[in-house]
Amino acid sequence: MSIVDQRELPGRLVERELRSLDDVCDAIRTLAVRGAPAIGIAGAMGLVSSLAAETSCARDDFLRRVDSHAETICGTRPTAVNLGWALDRVRRCAHAAGGHAGAILDAMHREATAILEEDRAMCRRIGEHGVSLLREDARVLTHCNTGALATGGIGTALAAIYVAAERGLRVAVFVDETRPLLQGSRLTAWELTQARIPATVLVDSAAASLMRAREVDLCIVGADRIATNGDVANKVGTYALAVAARHHNIPFYVAAPTSSFDPRAETGADIRVEQRSPDELRSFAGVPTAPAGVAVHNPAFDVTPAELITAIVSDRGVHRPPYDFRLRA
Repeated sequence: MSIVDQRELPGRLVERELRSLDDVCDAIRTLAVRGAPAIGIAGAMGLVSSLAAETSCARDDFLRRVDSHAETICGTRPTAVNLGWALDRVRRCAHAAGGHAGAILDAMHREATAILEEDRAMCRRIGEHGVSLLREDARVLTHCNTGALATGGIGTALAAIYVAAERGLRVAVFVDETRPLLQGSRLTAWELTQARIPATVLVDSAAASLMRAREVDLCIVGADRIATNGDVANKVGTYALAVAARHHNIPFYVAAPTSSFDPRAETGADIRVEQRSPDELRSFAGVPTAPAGVAVHNPAFDVTPAELITAIVSDRGVHRPPYDFRLRA
């Protein structure tokens, strides 16, 4: 399996081959591949790749390895529901498949490929639904990266912007830097520049002032997990953005595929928030930015309550409050 190593952008466009279980886990854990849908696809494809050398096993031994590898990969990023969803789907396919280990692996590969193709189609539908929220010369504020790098298709929150550009609708995008790993300035700004869509990078803490200056018409962000009541887990900083948007009476939209809806999470309180390494805050590019050994609070995500969200855009349409995603999930 080949991925674009997102840690190298925007300086270099580097592809990386993932063959072993350690390769797959390292790529997901270290954010070489990131974005909820992309993590799910990478997990599914990576599970297949990690078992390619195991087809001489007896059927039962092979299925035990499928389960073990899936569990290991799933533990790398616990918040994004897409990873567990995709792995479970491929794992169930393996157990349902007939024949020897090679035939099972072939069936798993077809299932993982189907997940990729479905995600591409879902991204397109999200974009087509989301573009209805935009008007000519709209000024959009976004957070983290929700484009092609984060998915198998054209993105989730950025999908609406890409569809708008295809249709000749002028849109300008304000891009939160997205600390501490700068997915906004490194990835989203790079994507938009490649697509010739006007983009302006700002430090996260400047967003509220930009809203007060009436420079923002709407916010669109992605989601790593959505509870059935509409609470949303997304990259840390999303909650603060939603609070600022509500204070300034600016619409706040979330865009995500239905695979990000978690039927087991009734509210945001049921969503486990991943804590990242303290070193991500103690240093940057190898340069110390905090005293060695200082205590660090570094959650990868935060949870935005449903009451702060104007609408949630999925591949099934634009959903407005009150939210109840029990059947949709």
